[in-house]
Amino acid sequence: MALVAVADAKTRDGRLHANMARRPSVPIVQLTDIGPVTSRNGTQLPPYNTTYYFDQLIDHTNPSLGTFSQRYWTTYEWYESGGPIILFTPGEANAQPYSSYLTNRTINGQIAQELSGATIVLEHRYYGLSNPYPDLSVESLKYHTIQQAIDDLEYFAKNVDLPMPGGDAVKPGQAPWILVGGSYSGALTSFTMVNKPDLFQAAYASSAVVESIVDYWGYFQPILEYMPKNCSADVQAIIAHIDSVFTSGNQKEIDSIKALFNMSALTHLDDVAGALRNNLWDWQSLSPSSGGGTFFEFCDALEVKDGVSAGPNGWGLQHALQAWGSYWTNTYYELLCGDEDAVTCLGTYNATQDIWTDISVDNANRSWMWIVCNEVGFFQEGAPEGHPTIVTRLVQPPYDERQCTYMFPEAYDNLGHLPVPNVDATNKAYHGWFVQENHLFFANGHRDPWREATLAADGTNFKSTPGQPLAISDGFHCSDLSTANAQVDSTVLAVQKQALKTIAEWVAEWKPSKR
Repeated sequence: MALVAVADAKTRDGRLHANMARRPSVPIVQLTDIGPVTSRNGTQLPPYNTTYYFDQLIDHTNPSLGTFSQRYWTTYEWYESGGPIILFTPGEANAQPYSSYLTNRTINGQIAQELSGATIVLEHRYYGLSNPYPDLSVESLKYHTIQQAIDDLEYFAKNVDLPMPGGDAVKPGQAPWILVGGSYSGALTSFTMVNKPDLFQAAYASSAVVESIVDYWGYFQPILEYMPKNCSADVQAIIAHIDSVFTSGNQKEIDSIKALFNMSALTHLDDVAGALRNNLWDWQSLSPSSGGGTFFEFCDALEVKDGVSAGPNGWGLQHALQAWGSYWTNTYYELLCGDEDAVTCLGTYNATQDIWTDISVDNANRSWMWIVCNEVGFFQEGAPEGHPTIVTRLVQPPYDERQCTYMFPEAYDNLGHLPVPNVDATNKAYHGWFVQENHLFFANGHRDPWREATLAADGTNFKSTPGQPLAISDGFHCSDLSTANAQVDSTVLAVQKQALKTIAEWVAEWKPSKR
């Protein structure tokens, strides 16, 4: 009997803890007002949220270990014989809320509708209820690797009998398969095209974080560039001031700042300063169709005084610091922490907290941390000295690597040093930024906080090619996966149109084979 996490997330954006970095998750596309699902010939089909199960290998290097039940969802709403099979995994999340990715509210469904295909959402191993073992202990997580996840996609495609007419005769070689992913699963899409070059006829990777990076201070760079200038100026001034005070040894000034943000109970200053990253992390929740959101409420709290907005240089440190403290204590803290006290919500130095020790399944944060600590890094820290920063420099990779030791002590206790994610091995195995594959479409957004780990990263100057197009919109994180975003942002629409045209051409080149 599997232990299931009572609360996978404690913050609104899906994190276990408010001083834990954000996951590069695929946004959920809401599915409302859905009537009966019917095929093109009028047959009524099962609802989109109908769950199916596939017997997946626990260990692809040792099939004798047996199988586990991997959940998936599928529809053949637009399918016609000879059409493609569009496979998508949301990656590091319970996949149940992602059945909308079967529909034409997403690029997946748009491809299916245009090319008469069937869509599939596959739950990633060790997320949701697709677990080889009944808990997420270190012992159970030994088969939780990027390579095993890539092998899952291959084994699924080659062995699944889809619940539709002719569904047992649409394996790769019998039908063209298209792999779609976003964010981490976008990177997984790229990695799969590198590792299994002849499996998928086409692939679409949105906001694909292909380059694994330990000190991912670049997360905040697009935010710095695109947030309101007055807000950016004041946030930089406040963070510089807090870092200066916190490293000064002046206890009176230190206590004053802690009190201003109602964090007097926190003893570790990196927890105090690091907590203020939350207002910047809210940027990841933005999309072209989302409206303002909490991020802009934060900036308004700093920059609108008596109904007047500050100029591009902001109001300056004195006003902005008091305004941030007031907004944090009177409005934001409750949104972030609910009724938890500051030490429970924001403190990271108690290794006995259940956020570190809970090994029950359906805990996406724990499963993702295993990949973070071992293979990809992505610790979201302050910028290097000499570069503008909107978050504290007191939080550096050892802060997050310490969290790895709290969550997985059995894996790291005997190291003798903090664990450093082996990003070099990941980038070497799957080519990172330097991927060069055929029939692989990359879509990115200028305003995506994960941009600096994608092919759109500053200074990389990667070129779009016919075989590996690189299309960049003005969107945010995975904005081009959503149809609604294209309806309000012409640059997102242009990316989707280019993708649909390109993928149609690639699918037209497909010929049956004995794969």
